[in-house]
Amino acid sequence: MTSSLADALQAFHRLPLLDGHTPIQRLERVERALGAAGHAVRIFAKRDDHMALGGGGNKLRKLEFHLGAALADKVDTIITVGGLQSNHARLTAAASAKHGLACELFLTKVVPRTDAEYERNGNIVLDRLFGARIHILPGNANAVDAAMARADELRALGRKVLVIPTGGSTSPGGLGYARCAGEIAEQETALGLVFRQVVVPNGSSGTHAGLAAGFAMLGRGAALVRSYSVLADLEPTLQTTLRLTRETLTLLGHKHLPEAGDIDIDPTQRGVGYGIPTDEMIAAVRLLAQQEGLLIDPVYSGKAFAGLLADIRHGKYAAGDNVLFVMTGGTPGLYAYRSVFDSVG
Repeated sequence: MTSSLADALQAFHRLPLLDGHTPIQRLERVERALGAAGHAVRIFAKRDDHMALGGGGNKLRKLEFHLGAALADKVDTIITVGGLQSNHARLTAAASAKHGLACELFLTKVVPRTDAEYERNGNIVLDRLFGARIHILPGNANAVDAAMARADELRALGRKVLVIPTGGSTSPGGLGYARCAGEIAEQETALGLVFRQVVVPNGSSGTHAGLAAGFAMLGRGAALVRSYSVLADLEPTLQTTLRLTRETLTLLGHKHLPEAGDIDIDPTQRGVGYGIPTDEMIAAVRLLAQQEGLLIDPVYSGKAFAGLLADIRHGKYAAGDNVLFVMTGGTPGLYAYRSVFDSVG
């Protein structure tokens, strides 16, 4: 990590939730499986699923800064919001349990499913195991309003509460992936290579924005990062990602802010909606599992990996290019999609 980025990050409270750098590994069997369609592109995975706490995943990097600030401010209760199978909610519950904080989750039924496999399996099982108090809301409910009202109730009882927005995707949360950009740069040096592109899924936009901010500070440019939108349409995703990137850079004291053209988002893998499977996602999850023994989730990384494979097959990258795919975790979600994978292949 260069001194400017590292020094800027030192100004913020951070609660360590990771066990050091997450590893980077080459996906050589996936490369071979792509054959001539691979065009000799070298594919690497940044294993942000490879974390001990709570089953791991990208949200822990954001929570390091949210909870660091919360503990410094003597907060005793964390409230956050998300979908019923939210990975962020699971990891917020786990990190809260680890550090003795009460945790409440406001979860909305944003995916049009009411079957027991989805509503009683996967992440929500773990939310309860970690001791979180869960509030289930209909899909059209405003979870943030409900969370803020609950926070007011608790404050009236003398509690000190922090409400974290969806996905932890704020400028303080963005610091986690700005820090990850520095970590990746250090690993590039150790591995003796340079990544042509860093690829991520884009839901609430914080992971893309944090990485874009970090690489901008490192002089590599925000456009080094490419994401595949899985939650919203292209224009709102672009605007949210640009805003969060700029806010994170401003928080870090960086004066040269990116423009919309610096934010690279591909909308082609979302399918008909958030959390709804696509054939391409199913094939991508199966390919990585069967060639490398690695698991990616069906909502975020599965669709993003499908997008990366499509880009490689369509010749987006040149022979010898190194491309880094950030595995963002979320594998408990696979259990809520069991029948999707039972029905194919």
